[in-house]
Amino acid sequence: MLTALRDGTPPGDPARLPTPDAAASADPYGDDLQLALHTCYELHYRGFAGVHPGWEWDPALLRLRGALEAVFLDALRRATPAGDDVDAALQELLVEPADARGVSHHLRDHGELWQIREHAALRSVYHLKEADPHAFVIPRLHGPAKTALAAVENDEFGGGRPHMIHQGLYAGLLDDLALDPSYGAHVDAAPAAMLATVTMMSLFGLHRSLRGALVGHFAAAEITTAPSARRMAAALERHGAGPRALLFYTEHIEADAVHEQVLRHDVIGALLAAEPALAADVVLGVRATGLLEDRLAAHLMDAWRAGRTALRRPLPANPPEGEAR
Repeated sequence: MLTALRDGTPPGDPARLPTPDAAASADPYGDDLQLALHTCYELHYRGFAGVHPGWEWDPALLRLRGALEAVFLDALRRATPAGDDVDAALQELLVEPADARGVSHHLRDHGELWQIREHAALRSVYHLKEADPHAFVIPRLHGPAKTALAAVENDEFGGGRPHMIHQGLYAGLLDDLALDPSYGAHVDAAPAAMLATVTMMSLFGLHRSLRGALVGHFAAAEITTAPSARRMAAALERHGAGPRALLFYTEHIEADAVHEQVLRHDVIGALLAAEPALAADVVLGVRATGLLEDRLAAHLMDAWRAGRTALRRPLPANPPEGEAR
């Protein structure tokens, strides 16, 4: 598939692509499937230099993408407890165990600078397009749910202030840590566990039938962001990061605490009042988010405990401690 896209010629020849049947045996969480899905979805965002724009809607590529999506979505459904109690699913996220020891806890208390930089590079796969996947769901909503979700998106995109768009704030964080801040710079280094957290958003956002799952995912992400952002800000301060690195996380501490309430009550509440049958999909979105974040956390912690990189290829050497750019 990558060869067909890379040669710069127009689409239209199905023989140049794998058949959809090839997706059936793929590992839903593996590098091949996740990179293929991420590539297909990127055609709907900024595309690729040298790739003909017609590939975005090429029928053969869409059939292949559909087969890959079916494998991934089936795995998510099988791995997450089914149900339609949205309040219970969200409540699971509101109580953090006293002995919780996630990635942000580790980075705050014990993380080394090279681990903080790896984390920043990995998260760039999403944060340099932050809120873009969620924008796909806006035309799929109506009434109060649409209005409330659009208000959250407006904040994510800077609230009319281009210098405060969250994607730009994250680019500043990367530059402060002496990492490449350009869009897509670290995708090739990202393992499947990271790609999956982003392909899930695009999968939910690009399918009207999964609008409930996208809303559930968005709510889950906002609920868990504020406490994690506090820990990440402390981790950066401990290593002498500059104000641009800190701003990304300090901005999210306050903003996402507000967004949590808007998404829970104004978006999900209004959506389910109008379409109660979507409750099970909202729960899917909440729990699939937790599943994939847990898989990513396990990947990171396993690698770091072993003293090795969590990336597919290591980053350039750390800058001197306390000398952020």
